[in-house]
Amino acid sequence: MGNSRAYPVFQTTDASTAYTQAMRLCALLVECDDEVGLFAELRTVADVRQMAAVLPETNFDSVGMRTGSVGEDVCFGLDVATADDASWEAHLPLGVTEHVPRGSVEERFVAALGGGVAAIDWHGLWPDEPEANRYGDAMYDGVQVVFHGERAQLSRWTEHHTVFVHVTNWGDLPRAQKLAAHIGSEVLGEKQLGW
Repeated sequence: MGNSRAYPVFQTTDASTAYTQAMRLCALLVECDDEVGLFAELRTVADVRQMAAVLPETNFDSVGMRTGSVGEDVCFGLDVATADDASWEAHLPLGVTEHVPRGSVEERFVAALGGGVAAIDWHGLWPDEPEANRYGDAMYDGVQVVFHGERAQLSRWTEHHTVFVHVTNWGDLPRAQKLAAHIGSEVLGEKQLGW
């Protein structure tokens, strides 16, 4: 068990370009899960409304734990359709986490991103390469694009967007290098803890 290892293979300040490069890598997966994972941190009311248009059935939630005046946990419960801007402002930033059918909303999700950290995860299976004693592993393999971030485990905000390839839990630098070369890039840093 354990987590995959994620190698950063592309960075840019253009979200659309990062998404395009991630899709080029996804095309190399011999299998790709039917669902895609989406996450976004929404910092403004405009961000919330744009994301609600893309994911109308989603549940928004507070980013981080929130407590009330006497220390009680406060749960988020506004209705996207009826809440006014002032009501939303009091709850920002908000987060959204969804699993959606692959190919259904990813492009619109990228177009609706605001300035917060966000990610799209595609789990799949890299092709076997018996001559190199390298085999795909459906538990670990895949592609991730992190918007406004440089860590596969989402963390602090940056102005650039990073594309990662995920491989086995012990890492596979040669595979990551080969995948990076496919998009005209190279491995941009050390392996990181993945999903």
